[in-house]
Amino acid sequence: MRLKRSVVFGLLCCLAVSSCKKYLDVVPDGVATFDYVFRQRSTAEQYLYTCYSYMPKHGDISTNPAFMAAGELWFQYPYNLPGFTVNLNSWEIARGTQSVATPLVSYWNGTNGASNLFRAIRDCNILIENVNKVPNMDQYEKDQWAAEATFLKAYYHWWLLRMYGPIPVVDKNLPVNVSPEDVQVPRQPVDSCFNYVVATLDSSITNLPERINNMASEAGRITKAIAMAVKAEVLITAASPLFNGNTTYANFKSKTGQIYFSQTYDPQKWIRAKDAIKEAIDICIAQGYRLNRFSPSVSANLPADLQKVMDIRTSLTDNFNSEAVWSNTNSQAAMIQEMAQPRATAAQANNISFWCLSSVPMSIVNQFYTKNGVPVMEDRTLDFVTRGNQTRKAVAAEKNLIFQDYITAAINFDREPRFYANLGFDGAILYGNGNTTVGSLNHLEARQGQYSGFSGQVTRFNVTGYFPVKVVNYLNVFGPNNTTYIISQYAWPVMRMANLYLMYAEALNEVSGPGSETERWIDSVRLRAGIPTVREAWTNFSTNPAQIDSKEGMRQVIHRERLIELAFEGQRFWDQRRWKEAEKAWQGPVQGWTIGQQDVVGYYQFATLFNQTFRQRDYFWPIAEDDLIENKNLVQNPGW
Repeated sequence: MRLKRSVVFGLLCCLAVSSCKKYLDVVPDGVATFDYVFRQRSTAEQYLYTCYSYMPKHGDISTNPAFMAAGELWFQYPYNLPGFTVNLNSWEIARGTQSVATPLVSYWNGTNGASNLFRAIRDCNILIENVNKVPNMDQYEKDQWAAEATFLKAYYHWWLLRMYGPIPVVDKNLPVNVSPEDVQVPRQPVDSCFNYVVATLDSSITNLPERINNMASEAGRITKAIAMAVKAEVLITAASPLFNGNTTYANFKSKTGQIYFSQTYDPQKWIRAKDAIKEAIDICIAQGYRLNRFSPSVSANLPADLQKVMDIRTSLTDNFNSEAVWSNTNSQAAMIQEMAQPRATAAQANNISFWCLSSVPMSIVNQFYTKNGVPVMEDRTLDFVTRGNQTRKAVAAEKNLIFQDYITAAINFDREPRFYANLGFDGAILYGNGNTTVGSLNHLEARQGQYSGFSGQVTRFNVTGYFPVKVVNYLNVFGPNNTTYIISQYAWPVMRMANLYLMYAEALNEVSGPGSETERWIDSVRLRAGIPTVREAWTNFSTNPAQIDSKEGMRQVIHRERLIELAFEGQRFWDQRRWKEAEKAWQGPVQGWTIGQQDVVGYYQFATLFNQTFRQRDYFWPIAEDDLIENKNLVQNPGW
């Protein structure tokens, strides 16, 4: 971290942002003194916009490492395609090319696809320290702006904490006459960092508004519900194995010998997390947030199976839907849709106006349940063990999910609605993209030479045979000449109610074990997804019915439920790290179908694209060598 004396009196950092909301569109022109900035409301407000402008773009496939750095999505390689401008630094992390010389997606110093969050923290501190100087402005509004900046300061610390582990805490900016030695700010133990983030969030909550009253001009601003939901996420992470009594880091110490990770597991952390999550749920319910239900614009009712698919898809893509507690208007979902969109009709076979690149590895495909709500290899009524690379023809009863009479992989049948909501594949029905007529919906044809598949005429293609269509807004349309693609952007939902419900179930299980209360919160998500309750599913369909009656067994169920429900939303990356499961989950072959084959038998053979490796050091980002040289009190993360 480069903490310099000029940090207090430097020029304002003017960052361009791409939000469609006015509140996050405007940043101030460069000005020479902070006295000028805070002498009137308009310039002070612009400075608040600058504090917001550093917010990580949660829905940006390039700058949010959670989409690509763990291998939840895969791409063709090499990717130096004609006209290709997408930053794939995060994917290079999954490919094992992270380095200490020039760390990829470095939010520590703002390089290689990331913004500088220590600079962001500095600017938040400046606003907090100066907003009361603004004349002719109501005190309640000054207090709210200071509270928003306080939240942002906490959030930026939180983002760094998840990425780097112990970090320097910058609660106040350094005075102009600070000594060179005082600039050398050391990292703090992770428990101190967590406590600081939570205390800072708490201090922001008092003066944050209950709700946004003017969505046209203030959408994206922080509310009490958002701050409490983030606090819940912070505390469940603090309670999780990566940070709670992690003995792997027994020798990870500061230069003065201070241990960065407590070596003692603390069950009180789970109790603290449980209480915070419940408080967040309660305020969200009071504000009217609830699990999303899709209301199509057409008058006809959708068939039940298709309705469930769209309930799930639109919980992500329907702008400011009832489930989206926090929609980041500074992160409009655009490129992520272009990367995921499959070609949906034969007329679009040579359409190159979108990328059609994001591919889902077979390991992610296999994590989705059967239609009975249990893992595919544990369903005693459905034989997925022998399905492997077998194929089957879709029948009339399946026509709303798979094109009737189409031959596709046997593993694509008898799956839960979230499978069809999340994944496009050879033969899959795709609701939307200009066609919402039930009975004649578009479907994908993804074998070699088909319009959704690999073709010598198109240089951009899916490499596994599975598309993450969950992130694609059904309202997107192709132009009349099928060479254009019109995207309906949406503000990325950073926090959904389903996420909070599953966090609460996880904390309840860790505190008091399985039982009806723990199951209640999982079941609310499962029932919306159109699958049986946990107890019904495991009792009637699982080969391991006793699993849900032990804390360890229920923990596995909850973890998988989160992986499924929050797939392709940037959650798996952080979850499997905090659970300390990445060292097992992010290893081994990345596989898909053999996309270069046209015939059914040849296409439905497993192909290995890459052998992924995860090392212990990969749990945390490296600090750049230049930063270690500049700040002698910093120590490098283990393994780097």
